[in-house]
Amino acid sequence: MRMRRRMKRRMRNRMRMRTRRRRRMIRLRMRMMAMTMTMKMMMMMMVMMMMMMMMMMMMMMMMMMMMVMMMMMMMMMMMMMIMMMMMMMMMIMIMMMTMMMEIMTIIIIILSNVWQTN
Repeated sequence: MRMRRRMKRRMRNRMRMRTRRRRRMIRLRMRMMAMTMTMKMMMMMMVMMMMMMMMMMMMMMMMMMMMVMMMMMMMMMMMMMIMMMMMMMMMIMIMMMTMMMEIMTIIIIILSNVWQTN
């Protein structure tokens, strides 16, 4: 009988210990969860920051590329303008030359006529 009582007490004590342990574990788990939540938030923030930085870098690269492209375009435009100007100058020169030739021919014709009359 005594042995049985002792066994019962032991069982009860064991049960109590288990419940206590469980409670402790739950508490620890809660704490861990809170920590993980904060850590998760921090990680998310870090990831977001990294993403933002990447985006900013990409934007900067794009802007640089755009600037380079714009510069190239401007250079091309300038070159085109110069080429156009040169072409125009050449055209004017040719026109002038033809005009001169025409004038010269006319003068020669007039002179020849004058000489002929004389």
